[in-house]
Amino acid sequence: MDNWDEVRTAYQVARKGTVSGAAEVLGVHHATVIRHIDSLESRLGVKLFQRHARGYTATEAGQDLLTVAQTTDDQFTQLAGRIRGRGEGVSGELVVTSLATLSALLAPVLVDFQRENEGLQVRYLTGSRLFRLEYGEAHVALRAGAAPEQPDNVVQPFLSQAIRMVASRDYIARRGKPESVEDLKQHDFVGLDPLDSRVPFMRWLLAQVPRERVVFRTMENQSVVDAIAAGAGIGFLCEWDIDRERMVEVLPAMEEWQSRLWIVTHVDLHRTPKVQAFLKFLKERAKGWTFA
Repeated sequence: MDNWDEVRTAYQVARKGTVSGAAEVLGVHHATVIRHIDSLESRLGVKLFQRHARGYTATEAGQDLLTVAQTTDDQFTQLAGRIRGRGEGVSGELVVTSLATLSALLAPVLVDFQRENEGLQVRYLTGSRLFRLEYGEAHVALRAGAAPEQPDNVVQPFLSQAIRMVASRDYIARRGKPESVEDLKQHDFVGLDPLDSRVPFMRWLLAQVPRERVVFRTMENQSVVDAIAAGAGIGFLCEWDIDRERMVEVLPAMEEWQSRLWIVTHVDLHRTPKVQAFLKFLKERAKGWTFA
């Protein structure tokens, strides 16, 4: 293919479904998008899109071309991420990703690391999406649960999350405090959505109480914190998320609730000065964390 720009334009039209959407992503005029599509179709001698009132839909030939285009675009993204991460010294951009629940711990570490390395730009990406290190989407990932098994990743054990079963003082005043695991069946719970989550404490809970006792479900950690604090039910929180003034521990922590944390880097970036400097800084700071 002589002109990658035309293929890239076709790829964005397929993704967005409209000329205007592709033009916005590419930063070009909509007439340029139309010209690229017409030129590419003329060169290949096939129609890549069906035009209709709502936009563009890829034909079978278009889907074949766009599969290749997506792979190529991903490879360019991967290459760019690796190039950015290979600079000498601690400079440029550092991208770290973790679950949002770790923000209270990691944000101060990132701020202090940035202060020690003038000019460093930090991007801290939180959420449930698994950012792809192999495509350069992040330099360092902190992940929970079973050890990650993606190929070409360097996986290091980090910490165990200290998980507690807690309820608000208001909930305890209204419903009483369970004295045993058996008592839990009479209480309401705040949990994760979907209920079939692989999180250890949710698996344990559903083995002890009927599913209908999980009366408040949410996908975000902060929403779990807020719901427990508001008295929706008993729930599980990391040690660092517990407001001791508003919440009380219900039952002693159990090993079955704990979730392992892992530091994950890609093999191509693991030995770069920037990544090594941050890993050393993070591990030193973690020695001062006092939760169990």
